[in-house]
Amino acid sequence: MGGTAFDVVVVGGGIVGTASAHHLAKSGLDVAIVERGEIGREQSGRNWGFVRQQGRHPVELPLMIESNRMWRSLESELGTDVEWVQGGNLALAADDEKLARFVEWQRVADEHGLKTLVLSPGEVRRRFPAMSGGFAGAMFTPSDGHANPEKVASAFADAARRSGASLFTGESAEEIVVDGGAVSGVRTEQRLLRASHVVCAAGAWSSRLLRRIGVNLPQRVVRATVAMSSPVPEVTRAGVWADGVSFRQRADGRIVFAAGARADYDLTLDVFRHLRHFLPNYWKNRALFRFHVGRALAADLAALMPGSERRLHPFSIRHAVEPRPNTRRVDRGKLAFSDLFPAAGPIVVERAWAGNVDATPDAIPVIDALDEPRGLVVATGFSGHGFALGPITGRLVSELVTEGKTSLDLHSMRLSRFAEGDLVPPRSVL
Repeated sequence: MGGTAFDVVVVGGGIVGTASAHHLAKSGLDVAIVERGEIGREQSGRNWGFVRQQGRHPVELPLMIESNRMWRSLESELGTDVEWVQGGNLALAADDEKLARFVEWQRVADEHGLKTLVLSPGEVRRRFPAMSGGFAGAMFTPSDGHANPEKVASAFADAARRSGASLFTGESAEEIVVDGGAVSGVRTEQRLLRASHVVCAAGAWSSRLLRRIGVNLPQRVVRATVAMSSPVPEVTRAGVWADGVSFRQRADGRIVFAAGARADYDLTLDVFRHLRHFLPNYWKNRALFRFHVGRALAADLAALMPGSERRLHPFSIRHAVEPRPNTRRVDRGKLAFSDLFPAAGPIVVERAWAGNVDATPDAIPVIDALDEPRGLVVATGFSGHGFALGPITGRLVSELVTEGKTSLDLHSMRLSRFAEGDLVPPRSVL
């Protein structure tokens, strides 16, 4: 068969892929990471940097609580600074209806032993004296934190390499190779990497890659805009989530912010492929999305042309469509921040960027070892929660490969739930 042999090939160099490689290599396995660009280049390096237990779905919360525990010692484990700050997470309620949801979720937190406080407007101002504006109250989880996404995936990759992992960057995985009902490796643009286990942690590209071997993963991709200001005096160590703006403040005083949960949706051919799975979610959250027809759809259509370079090498970084930030969302977030913290003065935006967030129909990830093909582990569809869940997901993926079972319950995160129609019921909090 030829090729270079490993125990496990991990497809994807984001936080989930590199954390998986780190734990797998630490367990003594021979591991390779395949990444079409640079480590952490895509959404793992472009997100808000929140490490939030607060507001999580009850299905996801046990994983997030354990991941938070791992984050607290991550710098020591990886031997580098990732700008971890455990300053808590503050979610502001614009009205009594949202405050009531916070009160309801506080009971969920209590059931899991997670300290979360529901605060009156007066209590918010006593704890956060620089904050202004009108709100009905807030929810505060003191043990939450944030970190710098630009550093974390690389830190995991470096730790994996020190444990013996091999990194193949700048070359895309073109096919998961299957023989006799089991994976036998990954074919890249340049070589064949043989392995008895493959981990698909390819983020927004997972559905397309898996479809080539007959595995159906309903997945959509939304474009989220983030911006960073020039330094301002310290306003809070907490991550803040409000209706008009969500932000964290870096150690150098810069504000990393977004216009709340709002995002842009670039229409692609996959929209129609998985429409029946996502249509209820589109309608329910229609106020949060703006739909666009443009470069992403054009790239999909170009990939259909027989003999085209895009069709021959669909995952190559050469064909990547760089996500464009939505400048109007940047302006809105900037104004909302200034309304919330007027003493900080008008903020100056240094740069803005966007990232592609991969999501499932129920906004719960897939973390699963498939029965067919054997040896394939899927860890994707994190729906904007992958950065925070990265450390625990890496450990659970390693457990699936090395032990065939996990220390935490992943039943609700199995891939087959979509075909079975057993999606996780939604629970809106933030």
